[in-house]
Amino acid sequence: IKIYSMKAYLLPLMGVFLFSSISINTYSQCYELVWSDEFNYTGLPDDTKWTYDVGGGGWGNNELQYYTSKRIENVSVADGKLSINAIKESYGGRNYTSARMVSTNGASWLYGKIEMKAILPAGRGGWAAFWMLPTDREYGGWPNSGEIDIMEYVGYDSPYVHGTIHTEAYN
Repeated sequence: IKIYSMKAYLLPLMGVFLFSSISINTYSQCYELVWSDEFNYTGLPDDTKWTYDVGGGGWGNNELQYYTSKRIENVSVADGKLSINAIKESYGGRNYTSARMVSTNGASWLYGKIEMKAILPAGRGGWAAFWMLPTDREYGGWPNSGEIDIMEYVGYDSPYVHGTIHTEAYN
């Protein structure tokens, strides 16, 4: 996962694209890498970059798993890959476990570009997702302050991968 900041270039580029035929590739070098995790280590995810949502409340999606924290059975790093595993087991009053990770330590940006590579699980019951929420919830709780689903793969809607924007008006 790589996140690039482009705050200083956003408005000037809009004008360039509207009034010029300059190649987009010319501006691809304007991004500055501000956060990344290449997963080039072994064990649990780097706790200076990641924290966990913990619990079995379902977060509005009727999810059946209990999300654990720093549990190697559910989340691990090896061979340059982050693996998040769902396991059928009784834990925390639920019949499944998994992990729900959150970037930490003030990892937030106003503008930018995000890159990630993922192998998504196939089959009913899975719900792999990569999304953004606002740091400050100035308009209230979800969905009033918004959410952008960069990638959401819902197992019952195979073979589609969704990108969605949630707001109070459009949820």
